[in-house]
Amino acid sequence: MDLRLYDTLTKEKRRFTPLDPNNVRMYVCGPTVYDFAHIGNARPVIVFDVLFRLLRHLYGADHVTYVRNITDVDDKINARAARDFPGLPLNEAIRKVTENTAAQFASEVAALGSLPPTFEPRATDFVLPRADGKADMVTLIKQLIARGHAYEAGGEVLFDVQSMPDYGALSGRKLDEQRPGARVAVDAHKKSPLDFVLWKQSSGDEPGWESPWGRGRPGWHIECSAMSTAYLGDVFDIHGGGIDLIFPHHENELAQSRCAHGTPAMANYWMHNEFVQIEDTKMSKSLGNFVTIRDLLADWPGEVLRLNMLKAHYRSPMDWTLRGLEESAKTLDDWYSVAADVKGGQASDAVIETLSDDLNTPQMIASLHGLRNGAAAGNDGDRSQFAASLRLFGFLSESVAEWKSRKQQASGVDAKQIDELISSRTAARARKDFKESDRIRDELAAMGVVIKDSKEGTTWEIAR
Repeated sequence: MDLRLYDTLTKEKRRFTPLDPNNVRMYVCGPTVYDFAHIGNARPVIVFDVLFRLLRHLYGADHVTYVRNITDVDDKINARAARDFPGLPLNEAIRKVTENTAAQFASEVAALGSLPPTFEPRATDFVLPRADGKADMVTLIKQLIARGHAYEAGGEVLFDVQSMPDYGALSGRKLDEQRPGARVAVDAHKKSPLDFVLWKQSSGDEPGWESPWGRGRPGWHIECSAMSTAYLGDVFDIHGGGIDLIFPHHENELAQSRCAHGTPAMANYWMHNEFVQIEDTKMSKSLGNFVTIRDLLADWPGEVLRLNMLKAHYRSPMDWTLRGLEESAKTLDDWYSVAADVKGGQASDAVIETLSDDLNTPQMIASLHGLRNGAAAGNDGDRSQFAASLRLFGFLSESVAEWKSRKQQASGVDAKQIDELISSRTAARARKDFKESDRIRDELAAMGVVIKDSKEGTTWEIAR
């Protein structure tokens, strides 16, 4: 079964051929840990978790290496640390902010059903040369200077974009067509206004490391070049992230890595997910529609958020709506009732095939609905494939009882009281006391409980 992925660099869907089938390698840009992650940050986490799971299925769990970094050195982190811990030395305050926020992020993405990456390096551990010999930022910058791709000026080390004739290929911005904007006077020490920072000086109240260019700290882009090289080598298979990272972050990563290593590529496939918008409007703090994963998890199980995100193809904008969440919750209620008690089995070839077409998750969900219908009709093969397919891609992580309990806790209902009312209603219907039966139904409805009668009996769920 061929896996085909859309490559941002070549602008086409290509057959995936790993450099080494025994070690398929993927790097995805992770969070800058200074605040709670918003639902837009969750999209690359979920999208590339699905790809990670698919690659593990196709090549074997022991033959896939997934690296997702943590950026823990950044001006936003410095500002947050000074604000939240004014009585502490800055380095201690920064550590508190980054450790707390990184732990929160890990907890949230686990709740979304995402597997931990194989490695999750922190940028601050890869600034200076390491005892284990893994790649580091200072050594990469030295290599760029030695190869004629970087220079010192104005207290900084800068990448010389004109030293790389095809700079801009990833974003489609030709070097001779790019315009510097309004920063020419400010950055007069640059050979070209487009040159970007590899190393900058740190003041006494900023975090810094001693380097050949004085006490300072790295530029953002060099961080990912070092961490990806450290775990995946000079050239690897897949580099992923949000569409907002194509330029300048990924463009500059690609330039640094190729020029430092003298390679024709950094990654053989570049993948980018589109934005998330809220109720058909771009999400932003200024509009007041900025929704954190933390707030959403207070009201919805993580699997609901996961399914809702996967209903749109990763290269299409995702419209995040309350109605969509409600529909996703009902779908998962149904899937749990049909398949949560089924163990073992093999994932459906139809599901794997749809995902192998550039992660076509909407079609995957359609395939799952087809399996669900066969499973609900009593087809044991469909039930087994349905359950195995759901678990493979991050669903059915709980028992039916646990799933119901989670929803009950969120809604504050008393499950025992509901079961007793349903038993009383069943007895009333049996003796044809329909007035009492209707009264109990209305009482349940007032509690936010929806009941469903069938030949197998009466089931209930929480209305949203």
